[in-house]
Amino acid sequence: MPPTRSQNRIRAARGDDFEAVTGLLERLGRARVTPETRDHCEALFRQQVVDPNSHHMVAVDAEGEVVAFCSLHFRPRLNQVREDAWIPDLVVREASRREGIGAAMLAEAEQRAAARGCRVLTLESGYERTNAHHLYRRFGMRDGGRYFVKDVEPAGDSEPPS
Repeated sequence: MPPTRSQNRIRAARGDDFEAVTGLLERLGRARVTPETRDHCEALFRQQVVDPNSHHMVAVDAEGEVVAFCSLHFRPRLNQVREDAWIPDLVVREASRREGIGAAMLAEAEQRAAARGCRVLTLESGYERTNAHHLYRRFGMRDGGRYFVKDVEPAGDSEPPS
């Protein structure tokens, strides 16, 4: 039996959530963590879970299994006095969708953004994620525009930041 809404709880992500979180992100379409990228990716995750400008949250079910992940970052803007709160990643595992977990994660992110004095909460989502877009609209979010992407090749012998 799938867990009910009351059996899920949101908590701060911990370093030992790395495998579960990257698994969720990979199912969302993010790059796979490979043996070559693992050390860098895990170090970045462990750094971000303690960074006061990044709030990584997970939802866990009654058995303690990670079923959702939300990455919330606080960003200053040159033309604004108050920071922006930005969600680059919000993912709920397929089997746990439509249980209110995504809405609960958004509400938690909004509370954290308000407590920090942010002016806006923004979220990135792929065009194909139409079901998620319905959730965001029900939550009171609006389509605020587009973003454009261009891959950049590293110059010379550049190394990834450590």
